[in-house]
Amino acid sequence: MDDKNFHAVEVTDQRMDNKKRNAESAVEVTDQRNNETDQTNSTHEHLNKRQRIGETPIEENPYLAHLNKPARLNQANSALDGFIPGKTTATQARRAEEGIYNPFNSKKFSQKYRDILAIRRKLPVHAQRQEFLDLVHSSQFVVFVGETGSGKTTQIPQFLCYDVLPHLKKKQIACTQPRRVAAMSVAQRVSDEMDVKLGEEVGYNIRFEDCSSPKTILKYLTDGMLLREAMNDPKLEKYSAIILDEAHERTLATDILMGLMKQIAKVRPDLKVIVMSATLDAEKFQKYFNDAPVLTVPGRTFPVEIFYTPEPERDYLEAAIRTVMQIHACEDPGDILLFLTGEEEIEGACQKIKVESEELLSQTELGPLKILPLYSSLPPPQQQRIFEDAPPPRTKDGKPGRKVIVSTNIAETSLTIDGIVYVVDPGFSKQKVYNPRIRVESLLVSPISKASAQQRAGRAGRTRAGKCFRLYTERAFLKELQEQTHPEILRSNLGSVVLQLKKLGIDDLVHFDFMDPPAPETLMRALELLNYLGALDDEGNLTGDGHLMAEFPLDPQLSKMLIESPKYRCSNEILSIAALLSVPNIFVRPNDMKKQAEEAKAKFAHDEGDHLTLLNVYHAYKSESRDRDADWCYDNFLSIRSLKSADNVRQQLKRIMERCDEELHIWRNRAII
Repeated sequence: MDDKNFHAVEVTDQRMDNKKRNAESAVEVTDQRNNETDQTNSTHEHLNKRQRIGETPIEENPYLAHLNKPARLNQANSALDGFIPGKTTATQARRAEEGIYNPFNSKKFSQKYRDILAIRRKLPVHAQRQEFLDLVHSSQFVVFVGETGSGKTTQIPQFLCYDVLPHLKKKQIACTQPRRVAAMSVAQRVSDEMDVKLGEEVGYNIRFEDCSSPKTILKYLTDGMLLREAMNDPKLEKYSAIILDEAHERTLATDILMGLMKQIAKVRPDLKVIVMSATLDAEKFQKYFNDAPVLTVPGRTFPVEIFYTPEPERDYLEAAIRTVMQIHACEDPGDILLFLTGEEEIEGACQKIKVESEELLSQTELGPLKILPLYSSLPPPQQQRIFEDAPPPRTKDGKPGRKVIVSTNIAETSLTIDGIVYVVDPGFSKQKVYNPRIRVESLLVSPISKASAQQRAGRAGRTRAGKCFRLYTERAFLKELQEQTHPEILRSNLGSVVLQLKKLGIDDLVHFDFMDPPAPETLMRALELLNYLGALDDEGNLTGDGHLMAEFPLDPQLSKMLIESPKYRCSNEILSIAALLSVPNIFVRPNDMKKQAEEAKAKFAHDEGDHLTLLNVYHAYKSESRDRDADWCYDNFLSIRSLKSADNVRQQLKRIMERCDEELHIWRNRAII
């Protein structure tokens, strides 16, 4: 046999040996698996036997619960069988929503979830779910116009959860809100709708409070918080989709975010951006986002009858209170929403309505009134009271009670309050106005726009036909009110905006893609201020101080004050002063006790000025026992709400200073020298 044939025989023998070994090995593995299966079956049979004779079920026994877990996970994941991220259909999503297990936390859906789901399906936005998904699949930007009651704020983020499936990639969906109260209340509602715990799969992030976790897949946050996140994550890599809600309000942060989204989209084609508005000015948004597709969904509203005053009112506050009392005395059951301009005005009106209603109730058989204020600085638990039921009748066969909600323009679009039938609109709101020549920013009471007036009226038709009482003439509405409110960026000091843009790496401010570019004079004043404070050098570049100042959610002047404080060994005092300057007025002056309030304030007065007076108040407040601080504040005509808020602000600022400790260390060395 030649060498070639001999070699072939050897190879053949070797292959046969390998096949034999593989076969033996396969038999061993099969036997091993069969043994494991027999053991598992034996275990389950034994456990089933224990269950049959009345012992503790597996799912209730903490030592045996793990045996059911893999099956449960498989059942939960089967809800998403056939789903392809970014290509989900409305039918698939509905089937998953109607399943047994929640695909986002692997738990069984509760009966409460199913009851809420039946209500959700009646919202107008559900009828156009597939149309919305088609637009999202075919375009990076989508403009969504949803009228009051359409369900856009609560439902669209959930549609995206079932489409982009962020949890599979360890990512999130962000939905921005212009106001803190909206972010909190909507997150709570959506966590109930998705049958998850608030702070886990659904959370929120606002200034001073981050209610989210590594499990979070859907996060509601203020537009300012998303902007701050962009400073540390310029491409916003953690998000699969970003929803800019209430874009029609055109806040400073929302305007910057819109420009930022256009830049990020160029380097992140996978990012989906949804811009949502409650008003029909979609063409402007569509044009800005390069002819993005627009989807319009009608609201679930009933007819609203509008009433005007024959003559202008001399005192709109007095007229508003009078109108509320007339509605309660003469109109059919239904809650009342009164729009006023600010905290002081609202609290005063609530007190007057309470007094007048008590007098009226003592003389008639009318139902009771529950009077609730609503404004942004109100503590969250008190804000949530607006969703409570109206009070019951005073007697068995008596007339039903009403809620009277006295609110700022926060209730125009950000929140939907069921039960409102009557709206009282005096036609005013507080607006920020900046004069770049004297560098003064003021909060002025100004007439609202026609768009705002229409939004307010729409609040009356949520549950049935309603009425809106406008405390101005029809001629004033038609001839004097502007069509839209001016964007905040056109009437604000841009110092903080420029600092944030520089921190984001946007140096060419003149060519930044603003939807409405600010006036050149306003931009120049901002650059001059930042240069004067040392945040920008003479070439307009961000300095070391500028990088530090951008970390603080404060006006540049206050940020500069904080980073300079270690140099003069007064950081504790400056932290307190900066915090007190960042909250509503801490001094309370009731109309009927002005003299006593002034005397109380004089006890804290300092010869060197208001800042040290504030510091005296804070030191006195902190020295009081925690269990009697409310009484102490009442006795000294101080707002406990503002002081507690200042305490929270101070803690946040302190944490930022500690985080920047290394950079600030140079000042400590200089101070020691």
